[in-house]
Amino acid sequence: MKLAAIDIGSNAIRLQISTILEDGKTHLFKKLEYVRFPLRLGHDVFTINRISDSSAQKFKKLMGVYKTLLELYEVDDYMFCATSAMRESENGEEIARQVQEELGVTINIIDGHLEADLINKAIFSYLGKETYLHIDVGGGSTELNLFVKGKKIKTRSFKVGSVRILEHHDSPIMWQDMEHWVRENVKSSYGKVTAVGTGGNISKIFELAEKKTGTVMSLKKVKSIMEMVSELTIEERIYQLQMNPDRADVIVPASNIYIKVMEWAHASSILVPDVGLKDGILLHLLEKNVKQKKIEFKKGRF
Repeated sequence: MKLAAIDIGSNAIRLQISTILEDGKTHLFKKLEYVRFPLRLGHDVFTINRISDSSAQKFKKLMGVYKTLLELYEVDDYMFCATSAMRESENGEEIARQVQEELGVTINIIDGHLEADLINKAIFSYLGKETYLHIDVGGGSTELNLFVKGKKIKTRSFKVGSVRILEHHDSPIMWQDMEHWVRENVKSSYGKVTAVGTGGNISKIFELAEKKTGTVMSLKKVKSIMEMVSELTIEERIYQLQMNPDRADVIVPASNIYIKVMEWAHASSILVPDVGLKDGILLHLLEKNVKQKKIEFKKGRF
């Protein structure tokens, strides 16, 4: 079985196609294709509240390319999910309707809660029974999820993101709201808190820190990496640190979100699993298809 996830973010649009390997009760994902295209929808939306005509045309062309890849790989099931940029854009739903009519592709414009739930699917296997504050920083929003003893007890989405900050459209009130939420909900009675970071920027920081997979990174290390990066020009970040241009300009504002939230939560370290929304979508599709197969099997017996 081949599954595909398309994550339509504010800073970039990702496609991943994976084949599912089955070994008894175990399902493993083997990546067949991964494409990340730097179409920054958030630049338009957080500035003029809509996706411009030129960006809309590029977007529809990209959706056509992705659809072709799905056909060439003969994908069995797929899901297109759009997050903060399209859900806040005044013409986001109209563009999604045009894509449906012209290409036959359904774009699901999901809210912050569903976005968080899908990402939680991807990180859950990395968590123990301790207390964790999951921080997912995107281009347009930040999702916070509090886990205590293996259960998610609180979740909230905030309109604070790397592209939004870069475009100077982040609200001081929203920052205050996020700080209040963290301080109110991450209680000392829960014991030591470990942050869990997802998103391309924290993954890049983890890579720059030369940390081994499965280990945690200290808040002090995150700060030192951010200070090092902030002292470089955009060009130096691209050539010396091998960053994509659309990563080089947002990594510092994104890092600041992780640092602030960790400080408010008194989290001294952060775990960085290399997963995100696309991985959660793939897991959702797998669960749906496995469930359908079981239903069909039962129907076939009776």
